[in-house]
Amino acid sequence: MGYAQTAKPATTTFAKNLGLYVFPTKNQDQATQEKDDADCYRWAVQESGIDPLNPPKVEAEKVDTSPDGTAVVGAAKGAAAGVAIGAIAGDAGKGAAIGAVAGGLAGRRAKKTNEAQQQEKNNEAAAQQKTAISESFKKAFSVCLEGKGYTVK
Repeated sequence: MGYAQTAKPATTTFAKNLGLYVFPTKNQDQATQEKDDADCYRWAVQESGIDPLNPPKVEAEKVDTSPDGTAVVGAAKGAAAGVAIGAIAGDAGKGAAIGAVAGGLAGRRAKKTNEAQQQEKNNEAAAQQKTAISESFKKAFSVCLEGKGYTVK
């Protein structure tokens, strides 16, 4: 068993591109639906300041990966520890050299880890900003269509 539908669902381009389902609740014909869709698109651009056809460019800030002395600091700390261990073992110079290499590598690894974590945070912030921009326009567009007698989901 089916049901009688009094109006065809809106097949609006802008709504579909936004992932919205729009249904005419006042028996609007296709021409009216298309006009309302275009009118609401323009209104939403004006109200939100966002045009999905020409969206603002949002990029994650790039992390500065230039040398900053982290490896040198790590090497110095490693050398100091190596001297102490080398003194106990009887060769402070060899201990310092081994400690410097190990400390330098540890300092560099810590810097790389911190850079990767910061880049991930920057990427997430950019993704959240893109979502907020899209949602702002969708909200304005939906409000307009609802005001013109459509159900929007």
